[in-house]
Amino acid sequence: GVFILCACTGFVESHVFFPDREIIITPDKQGLAYEDVFFQTEDNIVLNGWFVGGEEKAPYLLFFHGNAGNISHRIDNLILLNRIGLNVFIFDYRGYGKSKGEISEAGFYLDADAAYEYVAKRAAEKHNKIIIFGRSLGTVAAAHVAASNRCSAVILESAFTNLGDMAACHYPIPFLSRLLKGRFDTLATISKLHQPLLFIHGDDDAIVPYSMGRTLFDAACAPKEFYTVTGAGHNDVYETAGTGYSERLNRFLRILHPERIQ
Repeated sequence: GVFILCACTGFVESHVFFPDREIIITPDKQGLAYEDVFFQTEDNIVLNGWFVGGEEKAPYLLFFHGNAGNISHRIDNLILLNRIGLNVFIFDYRGYGKSKGEISEAGFYLDADAAYEYVAKRAAEKHNKIIIFGRSLGTVAAAHVAASNRCSAVILESAFTNLGDMAACHYPIPFLSRLLKGRFDTLATISKLHQPLLFIHGDDDAIVPYSMGRTLFDAACAPKEFYTVTGAGHNDVYETAGTGYSERLNRFLRILHPERIQ
């Protein structure tokens, strides 16, 4: 039993997280003014993030990125979200980029909680609303945070149901999917979210099947919307969608009328 538990833990560390320490570009190189932020987790790990300011009264969007690279690989996301007026905070999990420590499953959740606390304090100063955005593995963190904290809306892009289902798709190893079923389990969390929800998924996603996004949508509480990006895979959603992507986000968030976001 102990061997199996250790094997599963090793699977998570080696097959789920792919951190990169090298920061390849900063927002200012793309014309975005930003603050280089350091903040601390409950277990005293110092994390690094970037804050890119938008319209003064616009919501603060907390962005949870996926399992590979670091925040410097998400500059295009920052540009897109900034263009629609949002105040954006993106950060690196422990072991990624300039964040200290080494990534782990437990640490992943502690990092998510700490990032929310940082954004919540900052948003409270000017009474701004909070939007939570998760992409790929980041949807697990987004759902985790949104289930127990106040926010005005949640966006989940390319979300998967749980690690067991993902293992069944990609690693046909007997019993592995069953052993991992409760790990990174957004399907178990999604019904606890009562904020307006927007699911975004490419219908040609070969990494996280489109059907998983639909399963989560079906399990979620209203109000909810599902945005299918026709022809998009896992890593080219907004590129494939073109201008329709920002238009759909704008419509969902009602950026021009932020008071409508309850």
